[in-house]
Amino acid sequence: MRHPWLSYGITAENVAKEYGITREMQDELALHSQRKAAAAIESGAFTAEIVPVNVVTRKKTFVFSQDEFPKANSTAEALGALRPAFDKAGTVTAGNASGINDGAAALVIMEESAALAAGLTPLARIKSYASGGVPPALMGMGPVPATQKALQLAGCNWRILISLRLMKHLLHSSLPLGKPGL
Repeated sequence: MRHPWLSYGITAENVAKEYGITREMQDELALHSQRKAAAAIESGAFTAEIVPVNVVTRKKTFVFSQDEFPKANSTAEALGALRPAFDKAGTVTAGNASGINDGAAALVIMEESAALAAGLTPLARIKSYASGGVPPALMGMGPVPATQKALQLAGCNWRILISLRLMKHLLHSSLPLGKPGL
């Protein structure tokens, strides 16, 4: 296998080149995403979804209870002034790519009858799921064939996803979705 360990930033550059995604398109979507995230944080929309964690260091203890990545003061000018992060001639920057940080999540999946018997309210129904593969150099596009298959199995199409939130780390794979053939 050639290039099996490419960084996410390089694969994002590859996706941008492959699908004609410009720096301006990436910055515009990043700014929109930052503004939506800041508004959601400000309104408390994520409060019920985030479990505060006490972080203890040698010098202090603090409560981590909010995503640290969204930047409420992002501007188009500031994003446009950032240098490419992975390829000197590239388009992916620290402002339009996912941050180098991770979170954690937990999800309990069970039969509806088991949830009701336990006094729980089901939040969603899984209608389908699928997996898909892409060349390693285009890793960021991996969700596309999997999503296409899952939507087909569920009897749905891409339009249903318009109302769903796309995660920022998928920006470079979400922009090509408007391209013909995807």
